[in-house]
Amino acid sequence: MIRLLKHTHRLYSISVILILSALFYPFYYLAAQSPKGYGTLNQLRKVKSILSSWLTGIFFRFTYGEPLDKDQTYIYCANHASNLDIMLFCILAKGKFHFMGKDELRSNPVLKIFFNTIDISVNRESKISAFRAFKKAGETLGEGWSLIIFPEGKIDGTHYPPVLHPFKNGPFRLAIEKKIPVVAVSLTDVWKKMWDDGRKYGSTPGICDIYIHKPVDTTDLTIADADLLKERIFDLINSKLIRA
Repeated sequence: MIRLLKHTHRLYSISVILILSALFYPFYYLAAQSPKGYGTLNQLRKVKSILSSWLTGIFFRFTYGEPLDKDQTYIYCANHASNLDIMLFCILAKGKFHFMGKDELRSNPVLKIFFNTIDISVNRESKISAFRAFKKAGETLGEGWSLIIFPEGKIDGTHYPPVLHPFKNGPFRLAIEKKIPVVAVSLTDVWKKMWDDGRKYGSTPGICDIYIHKPVDTTDLTIADADLLKERIFDLINSKLIRA
């Protein structure tokens, strides 16, 4: 019975997101016509994410190690085990922000309008694609756009409960090169509400706990410190994760 309810909730949640996406799409389209509208495009998806949260009954409780500066540009790094992660970051992030995600999302009917405008796609199997993606990210960071990235590179659909996998190097080298503080974010138990896309175990309403660690300053770091920064962010995120 519980399994049936969880799968019913997943289908309901998908329906809510699709309906809201259809309702918001004309406004997305108008905002996407010019870079002047990109800030509005971001605010629209924040509003849609808040509505999706309320209508599906999946809420996010944010705990901060230190308050974030709404005027500061950050690189947010988080573990990634649920499709809900995009929604919660749209709610969490302040000011101008964008995501870096896999190339396949450019063909997603809901997300492609963002990856054709403000978000950055990358083929992680291609060094050229990765170079271009991080070059663009460096440019947008310089324009005041915070970057949200999942340094594991993907959701691992084989380990349940999920485990934290080794991080890619790119975001940490970029943070040092551009002297941007890194914010480690532990999505502690989001997977309990929906693991991966929910296809296997369904989804359930409730409160997800998110821990936002104190930003890590990169001002005095050099490229030689990239691995140490990567390990530090890994350890911070891992320290708050709940696996059972």
